[in-house]
Amino acid sequence: MDRVVVLEGVTKTYGSGPGAVNALEGIDLELPEGEFLSIVGPSGCGKSTVLNLIAGLDDPTGGRVLLTGHDLARLPESARSDLRLRHVGFIFQSFNLLPRLTVERNVAWRLERIGLRGTAVRSRTADVLEQVGVARAAWQRYPSALSGGEQQRVAAARAVVTEPRLLLADEPTGNLDSANGRMILDLLRHLNVERRTSVVVVTHDAFAATYGHRTIEMQDGRIARDVGSVTAIDARRVATQLREQRPGLA
Repeated sequence: MDRVVVLEGVTKTYGSGPGAVNALEGIDLELPEGEFLSIVGPSGCGKSTVLNLIAGLDDPTGGRVLLTGHDLARLPESARSDLRLRHVGFIFQSFNLLPRLTVERNVAWRLERIGLRGTAVRSRTADVLEQVGVARAAWQRYPSALSGGEQQRVAAARAVVTEPRLLLADEPTGNLDSANGRMILDLLRHLNVERRTSVVVVTHDAFAATYGHRTIEMQDGRIARDVGSVTAIDARRVATQLREQRPGLA
């Protein structure tokens, strides 16, 4: 099975001297194609750092990060940016929509960046907005006119419009109520099942973590344990166990 992501002995240190902070200490991780991986842990454990390294938004201090077989450290920034644009979608907790662009334009610009124009852009943008459940009446609105749930749907549409092999989500339910949070998680699961998009979700929410095929718990910059497969049937039980064993996850 192809491995979309490989981390080999990855370390990350911020700063130097007495004030240096070791965010990651020897992380080894593989993500097979089509897997849905959840990464949980308390604030400051290094989980968002892992996500940024996978996306090539930051560089490791030591070790290697391979994305679709490419060693990111060996790529010039232009090649890394192109790889990210074509093969990686990113959903942020704070949505990160461009405030001066309409909903439709927020999604379409990624297609234009990879060279599509005209009817191809409009058609694919419309398809993906419909797939994620954004009402057509909202397509010409600006992000400030949308609810949090609507903004996160648009962010998801933007992330997947280029049909990436990998979808990264950093606390995607953190700014949403429970109903909208479930909606986003269901959407991520749907994309994973229907498109076989590999998904990595970083979350402090133990229930959200149960959507993954595999759940990794991080602690103090290391992988503390691999919870393994979790089904929808025992999602609530596992969520309760995680909260009891690691109160910081709640």
